[in-house]
Amino acid sequence: MDDITRRRPRARREPQPRRRSWCCSFSVPPTSPEHLRVSQPKPLQKFETLSKSGNSFPNSPQSARSGLGLVGRIDPRRILSPGRVSPIDSDPSGDLVHDILVDPSPVRDTGVRSASFRAPLENFRAPPEGSASPGSCNVVKESENGAGVFDVRLNLKGKHGGSLVLELNSEVLSANSSIFADLISDYRKGCSGPAAKLCRIEVPEVEHLGVFRETIELMFEEDITKRLLKAGVYRSIDILEVSAGIMFTKGVLSCLKYLEAVPWSEEEEEKLRSVFERFKFDGATTKDILARLYPLESGDSQGNLARQLVWSITTCVDTNARNELKLLVKGLLCKSSVYEKDHSDINKEDLYGVCQSCLGSLVTLFEEATNCCERLAKKEMDKPLIERISRQVDNINWLLDILVDRQIAEEFVEMWASQGELLRMHENTSPMVRYELSRVSAILFIAVGTRKMHCRTEARLGLLQAWFGPMVLDFGWLQRCKKGLDMKALEEAMGQALLTLPLKHQYMLFMEWFRCFSKHGTECPNLSKAFQIWWRRSFLRGSESHAIESR
Repeated sequence: MDDITRRRPRARREPQPRRRSWCCSFSVPPTSPEHLRVSQPKPLQKFETLSKSGNSFPNSPQSARSGLGLVGRIDPRRILSPGRVSPIDSDPSGDLVHDILVDPSPVRDTGVRSASFRAPLENFRAPPEGSASPGSCNVVKESENGAGVFDVRLNLKGKHGGSLVLELNSEVLSANSSIFADLISDYRKGCSGPAAKLCRIEVPEVEHLGVFRETIELMFEEDITKRLLKAGVYRSIDILEVSAGIMFTKGVLSCLKYLEAVPWSEEEEEKLRSVFERFKFDGATTKDILARLYPLESGDSQGNLARQLVWSITTCVDTNARNELKLLVKGLLCKSSVYEKDHSDINKEDLYGVCQSCLGSLVTLFEEATNCCERLAKKEMDKPLIERISRQVDNINWLLDILVDRQIAEEFVEMWASQGELLRMHENTSPMVRYELSRVSAILFIAVGTRKMHCRTEARLGLLQAWFGPMVLDFGWLQRCKKGLDMKALEEAMGQALLTLPLKHQYMLFMEWFRCFSKHGTECPNLSKAFQIWWRRSFLRGSESHAIESR
């Protein structure tokens, strides 16, 4: 009995139907993506007949009121119930609107050119909305007098391919653009009968189809500035260019008003400048923008301003601020600057005037250091005096960099070589102070030795005879207080500068270096390489000297 009980088959449960979740209480669930019904493709003869007959494609009541039609494909998305949307039907039978067919009627070529970039082939018309059903289209019918709502077909041909077709209202187009008003008038005078109802205009070689379309759309906008705010400065300049080309006065004024009130980047400024060079605008309208693009004062103001900036930097007390301003002004005045257009910003006399002033201040400071030599030895050092001397040397070197960059530093070589008073005080001043003078000489030696500065033999000879000895004495202090100076480059440049002199003058200076180097060693510059070259050129002649130098 127990076995029979154990072998008794269990009752088989019937699977319960899966309950469907639905947000609304319908007795019969509507069609959903889970239960698709096979439907026959809808006939297209009606729409094909409309296209062949030349009638306008369907439009919504709102697009008829705006006057601007955009031709496109209808999205067959169908709302099944509140809160639930079916997926997009990929059935090709749902694409009921075709591209605009080529009409054999004559097309008017405007010859209008605009600066726009390439856009793909698009046909635009306002999408149906309102009471139109998802699967159908509303045809805009002609009025009783025979005039269509969209009675202008504007065909834009891209310069690099692609095209754009806009169907517009002639009244709006004529009211905003005098060019299109004349074209529409001429077209209707030349045509009669049914052909005159739809005016066809073609604009060839449009570089930017999207910009041209946006410019046309602005004719139907009440608040153009709001659209420009969304577009941005760069796009608004493109729209300004197209508006000026088609004489869209309202668009031009709106663009100018918007552009005047916003800041520009350098790229946007150059683009706007090029637009103003190609088009002539009303002076009263553009005076504010022109004041930002071009200086209205005389050309001397730039030179005066540059001179004032240089003077201000040389008299600046704060070290950090002075260094920042030096980098800023040097970047503006140097020949390699991106802002450099010509040399009319500051002239040579102004720079040398500032140099002479700095040299005069340096002489005064060294006189103070020489007279206070004993006091300085007792108090170790007068820190404010050292800082003032270092600041003047920094100013001179900064001006010298600008002169060398502009290749007008030859006169400074002669000016520095003739500083006999500074040379006299150099011998009687503490090495902790006098080495600052050799910092100026180092910049000149490097410029001559690296071929950045070209000056006469007399100027080079005067420079080396005057400041080569002090440089050899101060070289040890320069090594300890480099202040951004490249000592290896200085040694190489000193040797090359000596080799530019006549051999008899090289002899005197190299022997002076040899005696000093034998006494002080590394406290002097190492000119061994240049010394060997001088020796070979002086005592080994002919092919033997040439072969040694080649090796």
